[in-house]
Amino acid sequence: MAFLAACLLAFAVFFNAQARLVPSNISRGSSLTPHSNSSWLSSSGVYAFGFYKQGNGYAVGIVLVGIPEKIVVWTANRDDPLVSDNATLLLTADGLSLKPTQGQPMVASTTQAVFSASMLDSGNFVLYNSDQEIVWQSFDNPTDTLLPGQTLRAGSQLYSAKSETNSSTGIFRLIMQKDGNLVQYPVATSDPYYATGTDGSGNNVTLNLDADGHLYLVNNTVTIFNITNGGITTDQSKSYLMRLDIDGIFRLYSYSLKQNGNWSVEWQSTLDKCNPLGVCGFNSYCVTMDLKAECKCLPGFEPTTLGDQTSGCGRNTVADVCNSVNESFTYIMQELPSTRWDNFAYMTLSLSDKEECNKACLEDCNCEAALFVGGSCRMQRLPLSYGRRRLDTSDSAFIKVGISKPPAADNFLKDKNKRKGLVAVLILGVLLTAFGTSLLVISVFAFWKPKVWGYKMMNQLNGDVEWNEDEVAPRPYAYEQLEKMTDNFKEEVGRGASATVYKGVMLCSHKLVAVKKLENVAAEGEKEFQTEMKVIGRTHHRSLVRLLGYCHDGPKKLLVYEYMRNGSLADILFTPKRKLYWEERMGIARNIARGLLYLHEDCDTQIIHCDIKPQNILMDEYMCPKIADFGLAKLLQQDQTRTTTGIRGTKGYVAPEWHRKMPITVKADVYSFGIVLLEIVCCRRNVDWSLPQEEAILDELVYHYFESGELSKLIRDEEINVRQFERVIKVALWCMQDEPSLRPSMKKVLLMLEGTVDIPIPPNPSSFLNSI
Repeated sequence: MAFLAACLLAFAVFFNAQARLVPSNISRGSSLTPHSNSSWLSSSGVYAFGFYKQGNGYAVGIVLVGIPEKIVVWTANRDDPLVSDNATLLLTADGLSLKPTQGQPMVASTTQAVFSASMLDSGNFVLYNSDQEIVWQSFDNPTDTLLPGQTLRAGSQLYSAKSETNSSTGIFRLIMQKDGNLVQYPVATSDPYYATGTDGSGNNVTLNLDADGHLYLVNNTVTIFNITNGGITTDQSKSYLMRLDIDGIFRLYSYSLKQNGNWSVEWQSTLDKCNPLGVCGFNSYCVTMDLKAECKCLPGFEPTTLGDQTSGCGRNTVADVCNSVNESFTYIMQELPSTRWDNFAYMTLSLSDKEECNKACLEDCNCEAALFVGGSCRMQRLPLSYGRRRLDTSDSAFIKVGISKPPAADNFLKDKNKRKGLVAVLILGVLLTAFGTSLLVISVFAFWKPKVWGYKMMNQLNGDVEWNEDEVAPRPYAYEQLEKMTDNFKEEVGRGASATVYKGVMLCSHKLVAVKKLENVAAEGEKEFQTEMKVIGRTHHRSLVRLLGYCHDGPKKLLVYEYMRNGSLADILFTPKRKLYWEERMGIARNIARGLLYLHEDCDTQIIHCDIKPQNILMDEYMCPKIADFGLAKLLQQDQTRTTTGIRGTKGYVAPEWHRKMPITVKADVYSFGIVLLEIVCCRRNVDWSLPQEEAILDELVYHYFESGELSKLIRDEEINVRQFERVIKVALWCMQDEPSLRPSMKKVLLMLEGTVDIPIPPNPSSFLNSI
């Protein structure tokens, strides 16, 4: 390694211009800033610990800088927001502190007093106590990379990055399981797609990388599995690292000083880019094109989020085969040959003929897809997951797709506007007979073209021509159109502090919609209101209620949403008539978290909901939750969803910072989600004065039971996973922390709910109790 370090030092011209070469021993009280003294270098200058540029801000991590192509090998608090150029990183007795920050203020902390630190030439950043004993090291907290000499201990995991330019947690993980098996999973599930098959080898197996590129599993001192062979002797002209890449494949890379400093792939877990489960999202399948993975949507579907293959696909038409009221709409089965899917069927039929399988699915309104595998027909509900094209299989998928029926002749003749068109054609025929072709051409331009234009304009105003729902932005409606769609706002289906919701029907497609009349909307110009509607209209996610259109007619402001048949989560959760089982409730909680994560991090414009509560979580026909009213915070007057003057939000759910006139961030939504999570777990309202006083406030009651070890008192008469129950309670308590910076991000919340990260013991939330 000494020779390697000396060689790498020759590349000093490529070092970070703002990083100063300082002694490897870093004394307590030392500090870094993004623009001045931004890094602490290892003694040879190979590695640097400190700030590095990412997007529009800075992250803190370890960068391999002794080569022309700088490589980030470790990132601190990778899911926290980026910091600005006025941040300071300080080495204190408690560890490494970062201020100011919207995330975790501690980059590294320990129970022992820190005396000094060092950036080692191995790429390991360490903290020492006064006896020069290591009390914390980055090697024990890997992100997506292993360096030579580093081990992945039993129970530890690597998580892929979100993208090449974003170090936050991605969608794949590699875990060294405590049963001795090294396994790859998607973050969202426990479905493996790579494993060493070494389960049963003991509970102390570690993944190791040596300086010669030898990647292997060892149980204490005994090697049990060689992933790569490595060199017989260390090749001092090469340096190695192993990384779980953003495509879900983990690879061993080498850097050769003999070949003009090129990185080469020495080994990879698979050559098939479609092999990692989750590379394509729900209702899409993976196809290998020129050694690249491309995701294709099912027939009748379109991408949920443009540019993000992992987000999956959603229907581009309404699929309500059990409650169809439109005689001009029918369904066919469309085949996807040579495709495989990992789904459990709700019914399997022994049918040897594909046509019989298709017919069985068409006749079953619960069936949305049929998988014909061998001699069996697997009836499926959506979503389909982990699809991929396999040319070596005869399996086929058949997808139920809605199509429009051709109009009948008698209906055509009954239509007044079309009768007018027919009369015009007859008139033109007479003109042609009497005066010839020249007069016909003149007649077409003088008579027919204005009529066609007028016909289109008239029908748009009358609501007889439907807007193209494939458009990104929602369509504008005239107020008169919405009056017709709702039968003069006849059927009220919901009412809140800021709006009344009416049931409506689109005039041509007969598609059900929900029309919301906003009340006391903040003063907005026509342009500003329409701009905001288009921003909301571009936020397409399977866990968000879709905005289809809007109306801005002077003081009249209305929104048109997709109709949610099963009402709100509150209607179901707090009604004894409808019992949601534990797994159903956990699925609902995770989907709500995914919707909030999208609003906070993944949509084009960050959206803070400001009023997360069960009444604003609507349930579709499949009991899947969708967040409603997102984006309305910018449109409503300050106190329109408030219970305390000047504060937006709902009592029992509003975050403490609203009361303290502190800046509002996405962590306000995290707090509200924590309250909703407790309500989902316990199937009761957070504030219920019909109960004894000591039980009336749910969040206080839960922490009391948590602290006293009596959480079992919260479990209803049902079978649940007790470990999962305790995990979810801890997640909720972290979300409800009084201090916003202590609350996790929604990405971290989702990981905790899915059981992929450890959850430390939460402190007392010290919740600020709203005045009731």
